[in-house]
Amino acid sequence: MAVDLPLRENENIQGDVLAGFKKDQMVLLMLTFEDGIRARSWLRRVIPRIATTRQVAEFNRAFSAARKLSGGDPTALKATWMGLSFTYSGLERLLGKAPYPSADPTTTLGAFQQGPVPRANDLGDRDDSNPSHWLFGNNKTEGQLHAVLTIASDTAKDLENTVTEQRELAAQYGISIAFQQVGATLEGSRRGKEHFGFKDGVSEPGVRGFDEPDPLRPEWVKDHPGTRLIPAGEFVVGHQRVGNAPNPLPAWAFEGSFQVVRRLAQDVPGWWAQIARQLPVLKEAKAIPADATMEWVAARVVGRWRSGTPVAKCPHADQPFNTVAANDNDISFLNDLEGHTTPLFSHLRKTNPRDGLQERPGADPFPEDPVMDRRRIMRRGSPYGAPFDPTSEGPGGPDAARGLLFVCYQSDLVQQFEFIQKAWIDSPAFPPNRPEQPGPDAMVGFTGAVNWEHEGGEPVNLSFQRFVRTEGAVYAFLPSITMLKALADGRLPGEEPATGQPVDTFLPVPDRQPKDGKSWYWAFRTVAGEQRYRAISIAHGNDHTDRKETDDQPVDTWDSFTGVTQVDCLLPFPDRQNVDGKTFYWLFHSTATQQRYRVVSIANGDDHRDAKEHDDAPLSTWPALDGVARVDFVLPVPDRQRVNGVSLYWVFHTLNGVQRHRVISIADGEQHANGIVRGDRRLAAWSSFAGIDKVTAVLPIPDMKQVGGRSWYWVFHRDRYRVVSMLNSGDHDDQIEVPDRPTGLWTSLTVN
Repeated sequence: MAVDLPLRENENIQGDVLAGFKKDQMVLLMLTFEDGIRARSWLRRVIPRIATTRQVAEFNRAFSAARKLSGGDPTALKATWMGLSFTYSGLERLLGKAPYPSADPTTTLGAFQQGPVPRANDLGDRDDSNPSHWLFGNNKTEGQLHAVLTIASDTAKDLENTVTEQRELAAQYGISIAFQQVGATLEGSRRGKEHFGFKDGVSEPGVRGFDEPDPLRPEWVKDHPGTRLIPAGEFVVGHQRVGNAPNPLPAWAFEGSFQVVRRLAQDVPGWWAQIARQLPVLKEAKAIPADATMEWVAARVVGRWRSGTPVAKCPHADQPFNTVAANDNDISFLNDLEGHTTPLFSHLRKTNPRDGLQERPGADPFPEDPVMDRRRIMRRGSPYGAPFDPTSEGPGGPDAARGLLFVCYQSDLVQQFEFIQKAWIDSPAFPPNRPEQPGPDAMVGFTGAVNWEHEGGEPVNLSFQRFVRTEGAVYAFLPSITMLKALADGRLPGEEPATGQPVDTFLPVPDRQPKDGKSWYWAFRTVAGEQRYRAISIAHGNDHTDRKETDDQPVDTWDSFTGVTQVDCLLPFPDRQNVDGKTFYWLFHSTATQQRYRVVSIANGDDHRDAKEHDDAPLSTWPALDGVARVDFVLPVPDRQRVNGVSLYWVFHTLNGVQRHRVISIADGEQHANGIVRGDRRLAAWSSFAGIDKVTAVLPIPDMKQVGGRSWYWVFHRDRYRVVSMLNSGDHDDQIEVPDRPTGLWTSLTVN
């Protein structure tokens, strides 16, 4: 009978969480956003490349089927996957505000908000693992991290091509690569193992609704004995959790997951030298067989032999050629509650005690469901660096950088990852209430004493040093595809922006461009049939915070606007800006029957005294406006202002109900000779105006003019606006950077 596995069809959850990229090659790009608007534009370009659960699951299924048929990895099947997560400060930068208020640090939202640095000491990251030594994530060595872009591929070439492509795309939007971390499956006999030499990733949990259950043991994954099926809500927010536990997280987090990234350096020769030092101590105490070897001791410290074979199943020797044993996860500790075969301090029991955890010796063991199941995490890491080769002086030498790129996903940072790290791995008193404390995890835990229990007598106290060093850490949130799209629009899912009103035109305040980190504008809007204006300001920087500076007033309060009821646009004279403390403008305004223009001046200073310098005249006096009935707005060509005494402009005008644009020239001098440079074209000729029937105003983003060879603009049309960018040269290629949003998102345009 077919089993319903709805999560395999999910196109909203990112693909690495449940399906797993499972590639031999991977790179994490740690990103820093310089500007929130540009970062949102970058995000729009990246979203189509983000892999979904359905995509990855379908590929993995096909790959596994082909491998069974061919007996090896099918070279014809390959893919490159991408995933994207954000730190708390990254969400803040994208949204232009805090994603949520300050949260209790004992909760997941609080832990995510803090990040790993303030929590490092509690997680054992001290001494040479202190954040001051980290390569990334400490907000000192490279600046604040805002995002983690995961790229994973079947081939090194495809990975390199994609990384290059993404680095170049990031650069276009002012996004810095703070750190690049490479990971790769070890080759040859080391394949599937970590640098200490032991098989890794055997104990990953299954997921209900994604993995097929075993018909005979429905709590296990089919064909994977011992691999328990865990409710999906332990890994992705908003789904059913163990014991139907409540979901305390906000609605925007639905189908996202919290990601932990840690770079864990491994001192391989140091760790094995430590094992060698313990061997004679244990033999002298008669705590191990006389013929026990370093491999024998190391297997107990880990809980598995190098091949992955569990010590609990094969206590005497490894079975390196038995693939079934190497992947065996059907492990029970019920017959070894004292840890005589698999020590209580072994990595296997410290990270997942399974059915062998007691409150105290003699008590009944805790059930795996729910006690153990609620602590599971989904690991997706990879080794990095060359394997240790004692004969090598280059890569592979004893001092070469190598270790584990630890990546995991969970819905609760505190009760899953942090709990395992603090209460299990690093705690010398776990398992609890033993006559002698077991000690910390002797493979990856911090330095401390462990007690080797054995049937022959008293426990042997051993001193173990930590040979795993934290070199970087990040807490990030991996959003759903729905949330990624909302973030690209500068909002959280479910947020309904305020309604807004159309803007007729903007006029920069001439002596406040900028002033004290802000640029000022007069915004003209028609409210209840009457055009009014107010002063607004826009702050420079990442968020471009806007505010209303003055209340609305009728346009006829300007001396130079006498008789004007509808201001359409004001065009500054190219050679008369801030001349003797005044700026001159052509003021285009509509009467009941036609549009006319006049010349006005506005003086610098607090009062901005204005004057009419020339009476109204018809548009027909401008050769450049031949055939134009109404000028809607004028946009300067960014790289053609006062070049050899001539300035070029795009003039947008409406003819027979259709908005068009042409290019005109205006010369410096008393006469301001003007003419048509290029004839009319329809609005659709601008790709960034797609879907717009009429643009009402275009406002240059004040601190994003000619940034990286592009200039950025807010484009207003009816009650919406979008962000576009334009090359400053050539054909002035343009593109949409942020899609349409309601003008109600502008505080300065909505408050009374």
